[in-house]
Amino acid sequence: MASWPVRPRAQQKPTLVIGFLGIGSAGEFAPAVGAFREGLKDTGWIVGQNVAIEYRWADGYLERLPALVGDLVNRKVDLLATSGGAPAALAAKSASSSIPIVFEVGIDPVARGLVASFARPGGNLTGVAILTGELNPKRFDLLSELVPQASVIGLLVNQNNPLRERTMREIEDAARSKGKQLQVVKAGTDSEFETAFASLVQLKVGALLVGNDPYFFTQRGQLVELAARHAIPAIYEWREFVVQGGLASYGTSLTGMYRQFGAYAGRVLKGTKPADLPILRPIKFELVLNVRTAKALGLAIPPSFLSRADEVID
Repeated sequence: MASWPVRPRAQQKPTLVIGFLGIGSAGEFAPAVGAFREGLKDTGWIVGQNVAIEYRWADGYLERLPALVGDLVNRKVDLLATSGGAPAALAAKSASSSIPIVFEVGIDPVARGLVASFARPGGNLTGVAILTGELNPKRFDLLSELVPQASVIGLLVNQNNPLRERTMREIEDAARSKGKQLQVVKAGTDSEFETAFASLVQLKVGALLVGNDPYFFTQRGQLVELAARHAIPAIYEWREFVVQGGLASYGTSLTGMYRQFGAYAGRVLKGTKPADLPILRPIKFELVLNVRTAKALGLAIPPSFLSRADEVID
């Protein structure tokens, strides 16, 4: 058993350091980070007592990721935790083949070349695959059911997201199968959101699917406000959009997955090799509906839809 030197409590310092690399911003991801810390606590790690976290946030600018993770590597952190998707995880993988890496991504990490397989990741990486991108066709189906009169449906994608083309292809297929017309608009900065929504109005879009994107999550307040201002029913990937007044969302629990993310980081800090920890995947997906927003939009919610909702916000 390790023997610790006896020092006054005020002089004690954390012995291990996590380098936390996030695509988004600290403020908007605060609840997720809180859940991450709870996961650490579940495995015996308390921030400020036996572990410290060095945060680096890209604020939606993916080009900043290499420099940010490089700084963490130079500081010789004991573990890298990456948040917000594949670009952060890939930046960490490129930066170090020796520091353990635990990631949170929304896509298939095998297809993206992060790990060898879900069961046996191999190398120095493991983590949580929320697979939120896989749910876009399901979100389109739910939106079509929720707003059946909408013959033209919009899709908002981030033009800076490398997976935007895949999302567009998937939703084009979904729209074709339902006989709907799809109109795609792109926005990569908050200043472009106004223009994107003005285009949706000009295109006479009857409903909107907001594509999954970490930057969109950080700007969710503005996106929800614009949808309300232009009276466009919209579906999102996370419950947090609906809490702020969005119409509906379909996905897993972000805070629940981040707690598991933190617990995985904690297990690696205790000595488990990332290669021995299979990639975690969500087992439950939730449909969340804001009925107050539905009423403001003049939508009649089908009883069958309402009965399937896992959470109804009024």
